[in-house]
This record gives sequence, C-alpha cells and structure tokens, in this order.
Amino acid sequence: MDAGNIDSDMSRLELRSWSVWRLCSSGLLLLAVGCGGPATEPQSAAVATAPVSAPPVVAAPAAGVYVTNETSGDLSVIDVATRTVVATIPLGKRPRGIAVSPDGETLYIALSGSPPAPPGVDEKTLPPPDRTADGIGVVDLRQMKLVRVLPSGTDPEVVAVSHDGTRVFVANEDAAKASVVEVATGAILESFTVGEEPEGVSVQPGAERVWVTSEEDGAVVVIDLLAHKVVGSVPVGPRPRSIAFLPDGSTAYVPSENGATVTVIDTKTLKAVRTIALGEGMRPMGTAVSDDGSRLYVTTGRSKMLLVIDTKSHAIVGSVEAGARPWGVALSTDGKFAFTANGPSNEVSIIDIAGLRVTGTVAVGRGPWGAVYVQRPVLTPSR
Repeated sequence: MDAGNIDSDMSRLELRSWSVWRLCSSGLLLLAVGCGGPATEPQSAAVATAPVSAPPVVAAPAAGVYVTNETSGDLSVIDVATRTVVATIPLGKRPRGIAVSPDGETLYIALSGSPPAPPGVDEKTLPPPDRTADGIGVVDLRQMKLVRVLPSGTDPEVVAVSHDGTRVFVANEDAAKASVVEVATGAILESFTVGEEPEGVSVQPGAERVWVTSEEDGAVVVIDLLAHKVVGSVPVGPRPRSIAFLPDGSTAYVPSENGATVTVIDTKTLKAVRTIALGEGMRPMGTAVSDDGSRLYVTTGRSKMLLVIDTKSHAIVGSVEAGARPWGVALSTDGKFAFTANGPSNEVSIIDIAGLRVTGTVAVGRGPWGAVYVQRPVLTPSR
C-alpha cells in the first residue's frame, strides 16, 4: 500500500471516527438534556414535557367566613384578614343551611334536589325533585374539600350540630319532619313530625333539645332528645324562619317574616313572653346573638336591613342597610363585625358593628344563602 492510499484510508477512518464521536456526543447531550442538563436549547423541550404538579391545597384561613351559594352549588371561603375569597369548594345542588362542628374542623351543609320554589310559584308547575341530590355535605377544613355526603331525609334546608358533634339535625322541608343523623355511620337514627314546611333548626345551649320552626303552622316545635319526643309547640308569628338563643339557653328568639316581629320565648316554660314589633315592611329572617348575649342581630331579607336589638330592653337600638336581601348572618368572635349573605347581589357585606356601617363587600358565588364564621388555628393542609 503506497503512502497516498494510506493517507486516504486514514482520512476516511478519521472521518468515520469523528462522525461516531459526534453521534455519541449528540446522544449524550440528549440524555443530559432529558435528565435536566445544562444545554440551553433543549431545556425548553424538557420543561414542556415535565410532569405537572398538582395545585397546592389552600389552607383554611385563621379567621374565615364560609358562605353557601344556592344557585352556583358551591361554598365560598372568605379570608377575613384580606377580605377576599381564597377558595371555592364544589358542593352539589342547592346548598343552603350551614353549621360548624364544635371543634371547628368540619362544616355540615344542607343539599337539596328539590327545585327552587319562590313565593307565588305554583309548585305543580315545577320539575320533579332529584332525590339523589339530597343530603348533608361534609366539608373537612383540613383538606378544604367535600369529603362525603350524609343521608338526610328529603329536601334538607337547614342543619344544626349536637353539642358533642356526633349528630346533626336536619329540617326536611317538604316532608314536614326533622331528622337526626349519626355522623360516624351516616344512619338516620330517628325523625319527628314538626309541622308543615319546617325551616329553621337550632340546638338549645345547655340542653338536649332541638328547636324547629314550622313556616306553614306559624309555630316552633321543641324536641327532647333524651325523651325522644316532641315536648312542645309554641305559637309565634306567621312564617317563622330561624331560632337564636341567649348563650345560657334561657331565652329563644324566633323571627316572623310575614309578621314583622320577633317572638321572645322562655325556654323553661316554653311560653312566649314578649313580641318585638320591628316596624312596617320589615321581613325578619336570619338571627344571631352576640357572644356576651347583649345583642340580637336580625336580617330582614327584602327589607335590606340588619337590625340590632337590646336583649334586656327588647328595643331596637340600631340598624344598617346591609345589602340586597340579606339572609344568613354571622358574627366575628371578637364582636367587631357582622357578615350578611346577600342573595340577589351575589356578595357578602362586612359590617362594622360599633359604627353600624358597611365597610366592604366581597363577591362570592351565585345566590349566597347561609354563612358561618370560623376562628381556628392555622393548619398545614393535608391531601
């Protein structure tokens, strides 16, 4: 072999070696890129194909207002410190009444498959109810999501929780009954006939009694849980909507939407001791009592007002226009603010109690109905 051939062969060998080295280098480069190497061009491709992390779970606020939205079927979570909605939790059909467990970790929400029936609507013209949608939604505030739905009986509207948190009490509007549901098992332990169109349901402080309003009968029915029976029915004004108690449980307050009154009831004798006239045109609905028991707060629906009543004198000592048809009302634990759920305007009003003025509004879901205030420690969210 002459020198020219050797040089030619060596050139071809070097070319092949260089090509192999380049191919291998490219492969290593691609491998490095696939493993997050430093090459600039392929890095964007690696980012595009990387797994997408699950969105972080929003922790429940230290001080929060939780609002059921009847029309949009969800729960708005308002951080009181920032006055913003920090989470929206899907619930189901027509969430209305809402209650919080004694430990502040769980919310119970009445869900109903019955179609809305505003005043004046012929119920015979409505579509049939979806009974599969009836239940009590359970929201875990550590997970910030709906974790289960308890059986409830038909058309639950309002829910309350037992003192020990083991049971919930449900007003079944279209069945004229109140149901007792065991939280752990989901079993309906018993039910009671309480009059037509029951709505408000509350547990009497310091007693094993549940009170339920009957809109159609114009009465509030009292259930003794230890005796497992109805022990009284107290006549009140027409279309009673809710029940609030003094902290010691000695007195109950029942608003009459169509009577523009609040009936004051002695819980020991089960007798009405006074009727508070609220003024012409007032349509009282939601009620809440301050932690010190000195004030009763009453929303007035289409009358737009939040009224403040002195519980000793039974006089109206203040009022403020809260918004469009305020229904649910919640009070902050420090007694400084009231929050009203204003259905038609899809917002919650924040009311400074000392000055009796609206200091802000927060847009929520469609058709806000119920509201609770929960003060709790900041927790690390779980998945």
